[in-house]
Amino acid sequence: MTYMPPDPLGRQRVVAWRDVEVGDMSDPAEIREIFDDAIGIDDSLDRESLMPTGLAEWFVVAQTLIPALLYVPGAQSFRLPIRIASYTIALVGFVAWWFKRGAHRSVPHPSERWLLLAVAYLAVMLFHPLTNGLLAGVAQVMLYVAIFCAVFWAPAYVERPRQLVRILAILLICNGLNSVVGVLQVYDPDRWMPRELSFVYSGSRMAMDIATYIGPDGRRIVRPPGLFDTPGAVCGAGTVAALLGLVFALERFAWWKRLGALALSLAGISAIYLSHVRASLVVTLGMMAVYAATLAVQGERKRLTAFAGLAGALVVVGLMGSVVVGGPSIQERFSTLLQDDPGSIYYSSRGQQLATGFNELLDQYPFGAGLARWGMMRGYFGDPSNLDSTALWAEVQPNAWMLDGGIFLLGLYSAALLSAAFFEWRLISKLFNREDRMWAAVVTAVNIGTLALVFTFVPFATQVGLQYWFLEGALHGAMVHRLRK
Repeated sequence: MTYMPPDPLGRQRVVAWRDVEVGDMSDPAEIREIFDDAIGIDDSLDRESLMPTGLAEWFVVAQTLIPALLYVPGAQSFRLPIRIASYTIALVGFVAWWFKRGAHRSVPHPSERWLLLAVAYLAVMLFHPLTNGLLAGVAQVMLYVAIFCAVFWAPAYVERPRQLVRILAILLICNGLNSVVGVLQVYDPDRWMPRELSFVYSGSRMAMDIATYIGPDGRRIVRPPGLFDTPGAVCGAGTVAALLGLVFALERFAWWKRLGALALSLAGISAIYLSHVRASLVVTLGMMAVYAATLAVQGERKRLTAFAGLAGALVVVGLMGSVVVGGPSIQERFSTLLQDDPGSIYYSSRGQQLATGFNELLDQYPFGAGLARWGMMRGYFGDPSNLDSTALWAEVQPNAWMLDGGIFLLGLYSAALLSAAFFEWRLISKLFNREDRMWAAVVTAVNIGTLALVFTFVPFATQVGLQYWFLEGALHGAMVHRLRK
C-alpha cells in the first residue's frame, strides 16, 4: 500500500507500508496515527475532550467515584457493598469482554499464564483444612481474580496509544482532585472532613493516636482520607497525581492546562506530606527517578532537565506549604528520612514483618495457611467460630502470598510481576516511535511505584493492585501491535 501525505513545505513524500495488516485498515483513527507517525505530524492532545467515553475510561473514573460514596453522611451502613463494587466493576469488564468481544485479543500478555496458574492453585487451597470457610475462601479467590482480570480485558478496549494517553490524563484528574480534597481536609476540616470515618479511626484510643498528629497551635489533625473514609488513604492518590502532573505539565498543551496539571501535581505531593506517610514520599521520588532514568536512556535531554527541575521545586514547595498548613511536625516526620539510616527505618517499621514472613511463615506454612486467614475477606465473610482457623496478620505483600498459598503462590505471582516488568522494558527499548516510548515509560514508572509498595503494604489485595493490572493491560493493548509495525 502507498500513501502520499502532504508535506509541510509543499512537497510530496511517499510512505510505503508493507507490514500494515488488513485488520488495521478498518479503523480510520488507527490509519491516521500510523501515517502521522511516519511523517512527523504532531496531532496535539490539546484538542482532546476529557469527557470519559468507553468502558476503560469510565472504569478509571469509577475507581475514584465509588469509594467517594463513603464520603456521603450515613454511607457507613452500606460500606460493604460500596467496597465490593470497586472490585465488581473489574469483573463486569471481564464479563463484557468475554461475551461482547468474544474474549478476543491478538497477543496474550506474558503475565497471563502465571496469573492463571496462581488462581488455579488458589482454587485448590479452598480445600485446605485451615481455610476459614467455603464462602470466605471463594471470596478470597474472587478478590485475586478481580484485581488482575483487567490485564485480560483492558487490551480489547485500549487499542491505540492515544487512548492510553487519555486514560492517563483522566487518571491524573481523578487522583489530583482526590489530593486537593485531602489538602482541604487539613486546611478546613469542618467543611471537608467526612463526618464518618472508617472503623480504623473510630475505634480505640490507640487507633486515634495512629490516625492523627499534632498541628499548629496544638490542634489535632486527622491524616487526610481524601475521597475515602480511611485516615491517610489520600497518599495513594497523591503518588499518582504527583508524577502524572509533572509529565503532563511538559506536554504541548495550552498554558492553563499545563499550569493545572502542575497544580494537581503539587496537590499530590502536599497530600503525601499532610498524611505523614514517609513510604509514599519515598515511592513517589522513586517513580520520578525511574521516569527520569528512562528519559536519559532515550536521550531526551531537554525534557529530562525540565522534569528534574520541576520535580525538585515541587518537593521543596510542597513541603513548605504543608508545614504552613499542617505544622512543624510534618518537617520533623520527613526529616528522619535523611537523619536516620534508611535500612534501620525500614526494619523498624515493615522490615521486621517481612523477615518474620520468610523466617517463620514459610517454615510453618510452606504450602499456605488456608484462605481467608487475614484481610478484609476474613473480616466480611469469615467464620470467627472456627477455632482451628484463627486470624493471622499480614501488612506486607509477600507475607500475604505466603499465608494464602505458601511458596507456590509467592513464586507464581512474583513470576507474573517479573514478566510484566520485562514486557515494559521491551516496549521502552524496542518501540520505534518516540512518543510511544515516552508514554510506555510513564506507565512503567507508575507501576514500579506499586511494586515498591509490595514491601511496605499489601497493594495486590487493594485497588492499588487493580490499577496496576489495568494499566498493564491498557499499555499492552495500546502498544504491543506497534512493535510489529
